[in-house]
Amino acid sequence: MKYVDGFVLAVPKSKLAVYRTMAKAAGKIWRKYGALEYVECVGDDLHPNMGGMKVLTFPKMAKTKPSETVVFSYITYKSRAHRDQVNAKVMKDPSMNDPKYKDKPMPFDMKRMAYGGFKVIVDA
Repeated sequence: MKYVDGFVLAVPKSKLAVYRTMAKAAGKIWRKYGALEYVECVGDDLHPNMGGMKVLTFPKMAKTKPSETVVFSYITYKSRAHRDQVNAKVMKDPSMNDPKYKDKPMPFDMKRMAYGGFKVIVDA
């Protein structure tokens, strides 16, 4: 059964280019070790009309500031066991442990990142 790691981040609009560069590099590493997909999506329609239904929007959930946007990301795997194997290899990759990145700040607030692992229940 497929498995997905999902992420929601508040990213400063001024740092989107830096974030994209970092994400492209990360995507190559995850794919190198077997991830099926690595997808990063930037908010476009973050206040959709849901036919009058009250819904929690991503900006409200992520507590974005006017200068920020939401990034929604996901990585797919064959299974949770496969996810655990891939992530273990990723964490040992030399580029993930390069000293030049040790004290480099992330282009988003890590404390406001939401992350979780999900079992796929519908794959249409």
